[in-house]
Amino acid sequence: MALQCGVDLVEIQRLERLDPQIRQRFLRRVFTPLELEEANEDLAVLAGRFAVKEAVAKALGCGIGPISWQEIEVRRGPEGQPLLHLHGRAAERAAALHLREWSVSITHTRTLAMAMVVALGPSEGENGA
Repeated sequence: MALQCGVDLVEIQRLERLDPQIRQRFLRRVFTPLELEEANEDLAVLAGRFAVKEAVAKALGCGIGPISWQEIEVRRGPEGQPLLHLHGRAAERAAALHLREWSVSITHTRTLAMAMVVALGPSEGENGA
């Protein structure tokens, strides 16, 4: 079985301290329109999603660069749970690693947001690989 995990911790103030002149450009570069809409300008929510993106890039073993921020999307599920959607090169890399199922967890304090992701899939050569 293929198993990958990633974790990331973000200071929420990191987003709060962004220069107002570049904040909106940064947010539009990192987050999809749906992510921005669902967050409704809540910086703790955005910090959590930022942490998910970093954690996913770590689980994919490549970091941000070979894949872009917007190729990793965190949506709100029917019960409010985070759901991961991969696009483009992120989805291609996950497929190459045989990662088909993802679990995402996000937590916050007043000052920190943390995310952990776990991805599973059959090993190369197993059924469906």
